[in-house]
Amino acid sequence: MTRVNRAFAGFLFAAACALFAAPAAHAERVAGDDARAARAVVEAQLSAFAADDAKRAFSYAAPSIREMFGTPDRFMEMVRAGYPVVYRPASVVFLNPEWVEGTLLQGVHLTDASGGLWLAIYRLERQPDKSWRIAGCDVQRSVGKMT
Repeated sequence: MTRVNRAFAGFLFAAACALFAAPAAHAERVAGDDARAARAVVEAQLSAFAADDAKRAFSYAAPSIREMFGTPDRFMEMVRAGYPVVYRPASVVFLNPEWVEGTLLQGVHLTDASGGLWLAIYRLERQPDKSWRIAGCDVQRSVGKMT
């Protein structure tokens, strides 16, 4: 694992702990326009990964992520190596996005090539131009297998 991958993994672990360790975290539904926009950003990035379009995939990352990786190619390599189910999911099912402690979270069930189930929780940030960008993605293996 490269220094950048280790740093990003540590960043994601810390973010996941902050978001999911709070015992009284209260989730609220996301309004229609924001829900559609959040899903569209995640779908667009997944589409860019499927097309091996590093520049387009990188464009959906929040400024903090773009700064962390510096180039689209380094970002794409991290995703290929560290998040193969996000890079090439066999199937994708979107959950309803929720606000948790002021953060918009978009859950996505993914299936890998061997039928393994995964849950990806995307953290999105609203930008000054009112668009949404992906500020992190925590991926955990789920119980079960699709056949």
